[in-house]
Amino acid sequence: METKKILVTGQVQGVGFRWSTTRLAKQLAITGTVKNLPSGQVAIVASGDPDQLTTFIKQLRQETTPWVVITDLDVTYSPTHHFSDFRIII
Repeated sequence: METKKILVTGQVQGVGFRWSTTRLAKQLAITGTVKNLPSGQVAIVASGDPDQLTTFIKQLRQETTPWVVITDLDVTYSPTHHFSDFRIII
């Protein structure tokens, strides 16, 4: 089990990005959180099997929704955290 912090920059607020991220995380059995930041970025904390996390990040990078435009995705390791599920923080 690993935990990673992912900071997503681009056109990612007000376009369903948090919702699609939550759906993807649940499909891959990833737990954690996703939230909008005042800067216009989206912060994700994701925990799961290393291979699942790699797939999750790869699929985030390939987001093809016409409204979402990711210009940068910064991934850093974080101390392992156990979440019960994946949820949007408002």
